[in-house]
Amino acid sequence: MEIADGDNDIGAVRLERWGEGDFWLLRRSNSLEMTGHLGGPESEEKLQARHRRYLAGEPGCMYRVTLAGSGETVGSIGFWEREWRGETVWETGWGVLPEFQGRGLATEAARAVVEAARAYGGHRFLHAFPSVDHPASNRVCRRAGFTLVGSVDFEYPKGHWMTSNDWRVELADG
Repeated sequence: MEIADGDNDIGAVRLERWGEGDFWLLRRSNSLEMTGHLGGPESEEKLQARHRRYLAGEPGCMYRVTLAGSGETVGSIGFWEREWRGETVWETGWGVLPEFQGRGLATEAARAVVEAARAYGGHRFLHAFPSVDHPASNRVCRRAGFTLVGSVDFEYPKGHWMTSNDWRVELADG
């Protein structure tokens, strides 16, 4: 996969690098329905700060997920660095807009972001930390080829602790 141009295709979805005009997607995703497993909606100031981080991108990359055929935006996904158990790893997270959920698009986006992180290089593992109480996101991890490492206490956002599953996929041989 070519990372330099910023776009990646897998099946029905396409990953497009986060751009200045994508702030609307953060606002759309900032509902209780979309953030209930993540501590709830964020303030406008936090959304703006998140948008700036997404635009900066490095290290890692944030993407808008679109339908490969029509280009219609269905959600977001990305990967970024995290210190985890004494090493630096990639972490991923995603959100699919409610009207597109249940179609396997998050799984396809997760598979695409695995390939994007693998091509980007730099770390052996990509982790995802969905809440143990979020069956859909855990199903995405399993179907996208992640291995369940176990459940962990996880802080996200800062000050909000939850029990999460630690899923990971190996990107490169150790």
